[in-house]
This record gives sequence, structure tokens and C-alpha cells, in this order.
Amino acid sequence: MNPTTGWLVAGVSLLNILACVWLIWATSRRKPNEVAEGAVKEDVWDGDLRELNNPLPRWWLNLFIITIVFAIGYMVVFPGFGHMAGVLDWSKRGEMESKLAQLTERREAKLNELAAFPVAEIASHPDARKVGQELFGSYCAGCHGANAEGARGYPNLTDDDWLYGGTPQAVVASITNGRGGVMTPFLSQLSNEQVSQLIALVADWPEGEPSGRQAEGMAVFRQRCAACHGMDGHGNQALGAPDLTDDTWLYGGDPDTIRETILFGRQGKMPSHKALLSEQEIKLLAGYVIGLGQ
Repeated sequence: MNPTTGWLVAGVSLLNILACVWLIWATSRRKPNEVAEGAVKEDVWDGDLRELNNPLPRWWLNLFIITIVFAIGYMVVFPGFGHMAGVLDWSKRGEMESKLAQLTERREAKLNELAAFPVAEIASHPDARKVGQELFGSYCAGCHGANAEGARGYPNLTDDDWLYGGTPQAVVASITNGRGGVMTPFLSQLSNEQVSQLIALVADWPEGEPSGRQAEGMAVFRQRCAACHGMDGHGNQALGAPDLTDDTWLYGGDPDTIRETILFGRQGKMPSHKALLSEQEIKLLAGYVIGLGQ
């Protein structure tokens, strides 16, 4: 509330109190049953029934006076005069902040208690998982989905396939610092035939020694792709390069999507959460995520 609004509120409040005082004073000047001019109203019922303009009963008048005194005292003690804080210096915001501080203190104590467990134990601890689930719903579900099964370009966290590793240290690092994955575009480096050979290999990675177009694709793969994905195609978690020999796909495993990935590359971004979450919260969230795969 700005000062102008505060004084306006105070002025209106005081005018109402003064109006009540004047009303009591004005209506209490005539004595009971006085029939002077103006004391009897002109309204007449049943021939001779008239309404007297008598003052209020004394006990009723006293109640009005007590109410006015209480109102003035209340405005002095509490912030009733607009922008003034009041004798007790109480405010709704101050009360809210005090309650919030108490809730925060209790929450921190609970987080410290649960985060004292190792991440591997948090993954199976019911209370710790409940807190981790709440954190996941607030900070992760927007990308990975409420059920953590991911979407196109966002990893599924319920399986055991990890781009950067599924150890407690790796998951904590991913949440804390974020990740930035880059797939190099090969539009200007590969011919259409080479791209087709790679698609034939990657779309259905052979279990044994490749033959035919897959063998041709393997030759291109080892020349262009093995530096990141490894000579055997099992990927490199240090770089976030995915395993190409399984049937888990981040952007899709159909030939058209694979062609798009090879030609134009991919850029994935996992944001850092160290400015959003405390160390305890990150630890609990990591334990929850690891527990999803278990």
C-alpha cells in the first residue's frame, strides 16, 4: 500500500467513526416520551397509533460507545490508520513471513534427515522417494513427463539406459551442472550413398560380423562416427554419445529420423539446477531418479 492510499483508507475510517459519534449525539438529545414539535412522526396507523422519535435505550447507546472506543483502539494497536504500522508493529506480510520461516526450518530439518542416507539407499527409502517425487514433479516433469518416460529428445528415466552414466555421482552431476549434448551434422561431409549405408547399419545393428550394405556402413561408421560412439557402437558416457546397438532411441529409430540426425545433427540441453535446488534436494532427486530404473 502506498502512502496516498494509506492516508485515504485512514481518512475514510475516521470519517465513519466520527459519523457514528455524531449520530449517537444527535439522536440522544430528546428525552424519552417527549412530544415536542418534530418528536412525533407524521405516520399514523389504526387511527391513533403514532411512532415516537425517542432516543436509544441507555444500554444500547453504551454498546455503540464501546464499539467506537474499541474501533479506535484497534486502529491504534493494529495497522488501521492506513500506512501506519500500529503499536504492535503487526502486519499480515510479517505474519506470513514468520510462518513461512517456520515451515522452511521444519522442511530443512526433514531434508537434512533424509539426505543423510547414501543416494543408493535413498533410491529405495519410502520417505526420501516421496520427497524426490515431489521435486521431480516440480522441476523435471515438464521435460521428462509426469511418468518420467520422456519424449522425443528427452531421455526415458525409467529404463537402465544412461547417456552420461547411471551412478549416483553421474546423476548428481547431471542435475547439478546440467548437460549439453551435440551430434555433429554430416550434411556436407557424407554422400547420399554413405548416409544410406549408415542408416542400414544403425537402424538394425548386426549382432555378428556385418555383411552387404551394413558392412559398407560399418566402414563409414568407423571412419566418421567411432570417435564418439566407439568402434563397437556402444557409445561413450563421458561424451554423452548414445549406444547405437540397442533399441533405445532419443529422437526416433526410423530411417527418416536417422537420416535427419546424420545430416543435420542434434543439440540436447539439460539445464543446470544448482541455482534452483539445494544440495540435499539434488541428492534426494538423484536417488528418486535412480530408483525409477530399479
